[in-house]
Amino acid sequence: MPVTSTTTDPEALTMTVVAEFAAPVQRVWDAYADPRQIERFWGPPEYPAQFTRHDFAVGGKSAYAMTGPEGDRHEGYWEWLTVEPLERFEVIDGFANPDGTPNSELPAMRMVIGFDEIADDRGTRVTMTSYFSSLEALEQLLEMGAEEGTVTAVNQMDAVLADLREFASDIPTHSQLLSDTQVRISRVLNGSVEQIWRAHNDAGLMQQWLLGPEGWSMPVCEIAANVGDSYRYEWAPEGGGEGGFGFVGELLESQAPYRAVTTERMIGMPGDGTLNELTLTPIADGTLLTLVITYPTMELRDTILGTGMTDGMEVSYQRLEALAG
Repeated sequence: MPVTSTTTDPEALTMTVVAEFAAPVQRVWDAYADPRQIERFWGPPEYPAQFTRHDFAVGGKSAYAMTGPEGDRHEGYWEWLTVEPLERFEVIDGFANPDGTPNSELPAMRMVIGFDEIADDRGTRVTMTSYFSSLEALEQLLEMGAEEGTVTAVNQMDAVLADLREFASDIPTHSQLLSDTQVRISRVLNGSVEQIWRAHNDAGLMQQWLLGPEGWSMPVCEIAANVGDSYRYEWAPEGGGEGGFGFVGELLESQAPYRAVTTERMIGMPGDGTLNELTLTPIADGTLLTLVITYPTMELRDTILGTGMTDGMEVSYQRLEALAG
């Protein structure tokens, strides 16, 4: 079992869990950075977690929910305080209300997770230390099963670390249903976070890669440079002809170079559009692009996915990689 020790110190108001893995530091670090991987071990087996946001950057946030066998849901959040690549990260870990706001009725804690290489290439030691604001908060969470839950969760990591193929850089664009109205699009791109961010925010570059299947051009590419700005993208068949389309929307959030949130609505279509949350995360093989799309209805979600959207995105991302390289 990966967990080698657990220590609770009432005087220091800490709980520490130490685990060792037969994998290099980079591989273990990437498992925490990738929402597809961390949600496979963050919750106990009977309460698997699902992350709908995972910024992995200072000032960022993560949002997740653990669902029990009876369908009961328990929301949580992280506020990212420190990220020292391949060494440690620090977050505020707390409970959340169903709407995602912090639940002030339950205690939050400061959690520091450190990564150390074990001598003689024997793997990675992970030290998870939670700092509590009071003895009462420490005792309350222990009574709720925090120590046992952490141990059983971390002991699931070996299987995730061994599963290299599903998260490899040569896997094409993948879509995963998160809820009745949410989809997560994932793709590992060859290129740095800064390069991928620029490719999404430079009109000249976007007109070279954001084209979908062959035979289309992007004659209109108006970028939203600042929060509150609107954007407009239009595509047309090369050589003219029928079938042009486009999207408009507004930039709601922007934390360069790792997060952007926009609205999106197809030009000429009635009804509400989508909310698009783009996150870029540096990993060993390049940049993990994660796009969480929230649709107004399940019917619209299924209709859009049924158009072959994911395949079209894959063609575009291949072009983007050629530009970044």
